Amino acid sequence: MSAWDQTVVIGQKVRPGGSGAGGNQGPTALERAKQVGAVKENDRKTHQGTDHQRIAKLDRENEVAPPPKVSPTVGKAIGQGRQAKGMTQKELGTKINEKPNVIADYESGKAIPNPQILAKMERVVGVKLRGKDIGAPFGGPKK
Repeated sequence: MSAWDQTVVIGQKVRPGGSGAGGNQGPTALERAKQVGAVKENDRKTHQGTDHQRIAKLDRENEVAPPPKVSPTVGKAIGQGRQAKGMTQKELGTKINEKPNVIADYESGKAIPNPQILAKMERVVGVKLRGKDIGAPFGGPKK
């Protein structure tokens, strides 16, 4: 018999020593375990209901706290320093390359503090906005 005479069926496994799919394949592992008594008919996993109240309680306990906002003292210091220099929020925003609404958010205490933005504002406004002595004159780097 040559290779041209064989029929190839795609998608069916040929078992060694067998005639392909479909013949008597013997008992499955579960059937063999039942025969020797290792497994009984009623040894199935039972589905237990989920405790939705417990899961909801865990979800409430694991809620992430909102990020801290800028303190009101920082907002006041920005506003006072900006007004002392005679600048509007728009002008301050232009000098530090930020939008005017970012300046408004910092002054009102709604912004999440960004150290880079605060550093830029410190240099332009001339007032300390981070660490101790918030509102004190900002000396800046020594030249």
